[in-house]
Amino acid sequence: MDKILITGANGQLGSELKSIAAQFPHIVFTYTDREDLDITSMESVDGFLNGQKFDALINCAAYTAVDKAETEKEVAFSINGLASGILATACKERNIRFVHVSTDFVFDGTIARPLLETDPVNPLSVYGVTKLAGEEQVAAKNADALVIRTAWVYSSYGNNFVKTIIRLCKERESLGIIFDQVGTPTYAKDLALTIMNILTGKEWHPGLFHYTNEGVASWYDFAIAIRDMAGLKTNINPIETAQYPTPAVRPKYSVLNKQKIKDTYKIKIPYWRDSLFNCIELIK
Repeated sequence: MDKILITGANGQLGSELKSIAAQFPHIVFTYTDREDLDITSMESVDGFLNGQKFDALINCAAYTAVDKAETEKEVAFSINGLASGILATACKERNIRFVHVSTDFVFDGTIARPLLETDPVNPLSVYGVTKLAGEEQVAAKNADALVIRTAWVYSSYGNNFVKTIIRLCKERESLGIIFDQVGTPTYAKDLALTIMNILTGKEWHPGLFHYTNEGVASWYDFAIAIRDMAGLKTNINPIETAQYPTPAVRPKYSVLNKQKIKDTYKIKIPYWRDSLFNCIELIK
């Protein structure tokens, strides 16, 4: 594993991959974003890949504006669905290992136990539909690809729930945060390290896997932890989903079962509160 291409390199996961690159000094990383490479165009992708040799491609590119996707369906599908298939095909043709990142939004949140890779999918939002389309494109076009579903991603880079809560706690005396949506916060740096350890490991087992941090939380629990770890005093009140309507419907329960990836790749996954503390220390 000498050369790795990363798409969507300016997003949260891409930025975290940049931040840990020094831990893999024998690897040459190439970082691209929409300005450098149009992943929705096969011609563009072929032209880029034909000019150089890569051992792996990590697709961090995604349309992640969940609510905005409800009115920008074509754009969301182009990036989340079509582009995933283009990259999967291009990697298959060149024997490049392909890692694709998906989401818990492919589920409808009606199964009240940690969700398995084999559980039925039923996305409730356009975003979820387009991400599921991406999974299907990858599965159809590249049987050797690795697809990782994750959830509730945050980082010291970019815009995310952690940074929003810290900002709002500094601006307001009280906040209302949803308590009846349950999942697991995931530190993008932990996911980045897991992907790199898999790619640089001795074994490659393609297929669909779940990865989040360990543990369970509601958005309310998550917000309380952020406030306390950041040393802030804002009053945070629990509210129901119905009290905070959004254009896109979110799954009520999306805790992912990680046993498959732990057993297959022999990895240990950090507890969400420990990872949150590490991230907030960096933000501070």
